[in-house]
Amino acid sequence: MSKLLIVESPSKAKTLKKYLGNDFEVLASYGHVRDLIPKNGAVDTANDFAMKYDIIERNSKHVDAIAKAVKNADSIYLATDPDREGEAISWHIAEILKSKNLLKNKLMKRVVFHEITKTAVENAIAEPRDISMPMVNAQQARRALDYLVGFNLSPLLWKKIRRGLSAGRVQSPALRLIVERELEIEAFKSQEYWSIHLDALKHSHGFTAKLIQLNNEKVEQFTVINHDQQSDIVGKLLLASAGKTTVSRVEKKQRSRSPTAPFTTSTLQQEAVRKLGFTTSRAMRIAQQLYEGMDVGGGTVGLITYMRTDSFSIAAEAIAQIRDYVKKNFDAEYLPKSAILYKTKSKSAQEAHEAIRPTDISRTPASVRQYLNDEQFKLYEIIWKRALACQMAPAKFDAVSVDLSVGSDANLFRASGQTLVFPGFIAVYMEGTDDEEEEGESKLPLLETGEVLTVEKIYGNQHFTEPPPRYGEASLVKILEEFGIGRPSTYASIISTLQDREYVLLDKKRFTPTDVGRVVNKFLTEHFTKYVDYDFTANLENALDSVAEGEREWIPLMAEFWRDFNQQIQAKADVERPGNELIDEACPKCGKPLQKQLSRFGTFIGCTGYNDEPKCDYKRSLNGAAQGGSDPIVIGTDSESGKEILLMNGPYGPYLQLGLAIEGEKKKPKRVSVPKEISLAGINLETATMVLSLPRDLGLHPETNKKIVANIGRFGPYVNHDGKFKSIPKSESVFKINLEGAVALLAAAHTGPAPLCSLGKHPSEDGQIEVFTGRYGPYVQHGKIRATLPKSIEPESLTLDEALELLTAKTAKVEPAKKAPVKKMATSKTTTKKVATKKVTSTKSIKKPATKKSAS
Repeated sequence: MSKLLIVESPSKAKTLKKYLGNDFEVLASYGHVRDLIPKNGAVDTANDFAMKYDIIERNSKHVDAIAKAVKNADSIYLATDPDREGEAISWHIAEILKSKNLLKNKLMKRVVFHEITKTAVENAIAEPRDISMPMVNAQQARRALDYLVGFNLSPLLWKKIRRGLSAGRVQSPALRLIVERELEIEAFKSQEYWSIHLDALKHSHGFTAKLIQLNNEKVEQFTVINHDQQSDIVGKLLLASAGKTTVSRVEKKQRSRSPTAPFTTSTLQQEAVRKLGFTTSRAMRIAQQLYEGMDVGGGTVGLITYMRTDSFSIAAEAIAQIRDYVKKNFDAEYLPKSAILYKTKSKSAQEAHEAIRPTDISRTPASVRQYLNDEQFKLYEIIWKRALACQMAPAKFDAVSVDLSVGSDANLFRASGQTLVFPGFIAVYMEGTDDEEEEGESKLPLLETGEVLTVEKIYGNQHFTEPPPRYGEASLVKILEEFGIGRPSTYASIISTLQDREYVLLDKKRFTPTDVGRVVNKFLTEHFTKYVDYDFTANLENALDSVAEGEREWIPLMAEFWRDFNQQIQAKADVERPGNELIDEACPKCGKPLQKQLSRFGTFIGCTGYNDEPKCDYKRSLNGAAQGGSDPIVIGTDSESGKEILLMNGPYGPYLQLGLAIEGEKKKPKRVSVPKEISLAGINLETATMVLSLPRDLGLHPETNKKIVANIGRFGPYVNHDGKFKSIPKSESVFKINLEGAVALLAAAHTGPAPLCSLGKHPSEDGQIEVFTGRYGPYVQHGKIRATLPKSIEPESLTLDEALELLTAKTAKVEPAKKAPVKKMATSKTTTKKVATKKVTSTKSIKKPATKKSAS
């Protein structure tokens, strides 16, 4: 009896084939096989939200291969990923096969495993089940909701703001988080405050204490708010102390810190961003490689459990294995008396998933190091260490708190310190934090109540309150999870979408909203408040969870959402175009009010009289000098030349120009492209002058004694030496790169470009598959075959399967292309005539046409 197992990924198929042997044929669907037709009406709101699907074109050949294999199989096992998305893919495959009448008298079952090991796979096949329709319906409802929001709200944004914009059910609340944080920062007013400190000395051991009580009153953050006040307090305390302070209280405690839970998708993404410098999408791509299987010498095996999960639980067998490892490799006190169980906080934790852990704790990072690339090793190492640490004893500290009185007990300073006395889990793993402040662990001398110590000095430290920090990838994922916005599998795509739509910029690893992002958010929060509300979004996610658990029907849920949403769309069809915001300033040219406006350059200040008769064309940048003008925006006047610096737009994007072109003059005004990392709305005179200082002469190359220049061109910033060009990477700035850095960059050019990342070994051939960035954008390469990445695929989110498809398609194009020129030259008379009459430019171009002409 022949058996067919269907999975999503060819990498996983290869691993499973080794486990299952010749009894099974294993094929991959290469991800999703069907999706909604990309046109209006794909979800029929008048007919119980019937959904019109079509096979995804790029995967049609894989569907055909599966259909062909089904004809020869008696049993079909659907082994797609163990989540709602995987369940939906299994259902789509089953529906396609049913429509082709291929399932008559055949057994079709769903099998689920959370780790790719021989035992887990064999157990799953021994216990198959039917497709879970509640899970499928939850995924269908999610897809229908996303479609209805996108297809109805996005055209409204095109009409009211500009074309190409989009709104999403989950991305819009995420954008709101980023914009609101930016508004908080802009509205923040810094306040001055002072803290008072005392440096005490016992024998040769000095330590610092902070004032906590002054004249029997508690010292708060804003008790001391200026220099004069702190000077007065410090002077009085110095007089009262007479160079001595008394120990009035000593408190000793033992504190413990428990290990953190094993990784979920969210916490893995956060930690990979903090500790490894990955993006969330890169972390998920590498985790998928570790899950699907790596050849570690003794055969291909999945190194970690399924990476899309919000559960903290670990299988009892895995806990036993981890505890046994701790027992064998650490002292007895490192192993708790009983297993540590972690309760999942998320109400939405999907099904019976486990936390992310190694499939075998005895497979240490060191033992697999030689089989993994750097990124795979780093991610596997933190997953392995976190899983091991979660079953280890708490760390123990000796904590001491001491109060020192000055003059009397009315004035108290406090010093605290702690000492690690037993590392426990910290010996293996310590969790990272966002916006970590450096807190030195002070060790206090042995002190007793009543002791008199020497005062070295009493002094004040000035501080200023700081605004809340902008979100980074890790902190954004954390807040999305806290609000219940999105689910583990969607965090990376939410962030990618916001960046792709140019709603936010990632600058110094922090998100800043663009002008367009601000305008879109303002429009949505004013007119579709309910649909960017955090609670509404979270409640809708919870409702979808209820559908997946079989507690709620999906069609009534859709009907309830659509009724209100459709009414809102109709009601807002005629709202005014947003983006123009009056400011409290009159136009210096005509006296009419000025307003903020959104253009292709970003936000600028313009006159409200632009459409009046007579027209007032006054405009300026947000930070630039106020000047009149028609097309360009005047930034200011260059101090050296006395010419105006203009912000203009060209075929390759915005650029700065020094003065206007004068008719009759041959010399054109200097122009320099605006680097992408510089926000257009933030360009001021200083920034513009810096940009126009390009090209920069960096000095002479130490080997050739020829000049090296840094500049910006059509394809971005570069260095040029002796006619050779090398792109400046994003990690460097064209304004800051020095001679040494440029020489190193040019040296790297001779050894070939460094890959952006490695996707792993080719499943059937030798060599690595790597992603590079080139002159015309990112591309994937294996051997000599290169395939350009489509604009829809970010280099960091590219999977091995997608790379294989691109390379296969490229190979198919290259082969016939090699024969084409011969055939064309042999048969085409038209071509011969054209070449023969073409102007001769070289001896090589003479020979062929002359021979053909005489032959004819």
